[in-house]
Amino acid sequence: MKNEAPALFAEERKEKILELLEENSKILVPELSELFEVSQVTIRGYLRELESEGKLRRTHGGAIPVGKSAYEQDSLHKSIANIAEKQRIAIAAAASVEDGDTIALDTGTTTLELAKAITSRRQLSIVTNDLKIAAFLEDNSDATVIVIGGTIRRGFHCTTGPMALATFKDINVDTAFLAANGFSLEHGFSTPNVDHAEIKKSIMGMAARRVVLMDSSKIGKISFISFASLHDVDKLITDSGIGKRVTEAIEAQSDNLELQIV
Repeated sequence: MKNEAPALFAEERKEKILELLEENSKILVPELSELFEVSQVTIRGYLRELESEGKLRRTHGGAIPVGKSAYEQDSLHKSIANIAEKQRIAIAAAASVEDGDTIALDTGTTTLELAKAITSRRQLSIVTNDLKIAAFLEDNSDATVIVIGGTIRRGFHCTTGPMALATFKDINVDTAFLAANGFSLEHGFSTPNVDHAEIKKSIMGMAARRVVLMDSSKIGKISFISFASLHDVDKLITDSGIGKRVTEAIEAQSDNLELQIV
């Protein structure tokens, strides 16, 4: 029979559970019991308390992050969330864009903020499947904007489908800036929609350099389908909410990835 955790250390153990969940995207009761040297009954009690606080979701035999879901907010709701962080990330990304560059902008609210941050650049060529980004750049920049045709995904003002994929195959750009709905160390970068995942893979395939723009609220969340691992991207720009433990884990897993925290 294992010794029960002293009440004094219960909060510390629950914090550690949340850290492990960020890193692994799933935790199991037997493994936690072994790690903390407490009974499985005690671990289940911790998980119940954390679930009641909205910090995780219990599953049979363990727990997963609250954000593990195929649900995707539409563009209106995304534009409201974490706007200050998205703007800082966009400004950091804009610093690497120079006059005359050829870039691709994935659909997303953070990439829209990037479009707003590069209007002073001259003679850019910008490829995008995001109709809102294209319209903004038409009105506010001198960039040559190439809009990828395809089927419009209603509520997300972007194009997807076979026609869009076929067009992306014929284009080459210096840098692609991508968005993600979720990231975990185990599953990489993910999105709720299969068509979006295919588009993101195509955007990555046409770029010499691949940069992911993602605010820290996406860390530890897993969407329906993964489109890239840490090894597939050259740079990740996020905000300081990412946390020291996840930062160290990312740096340990990928020698070639440049991680910028703003």
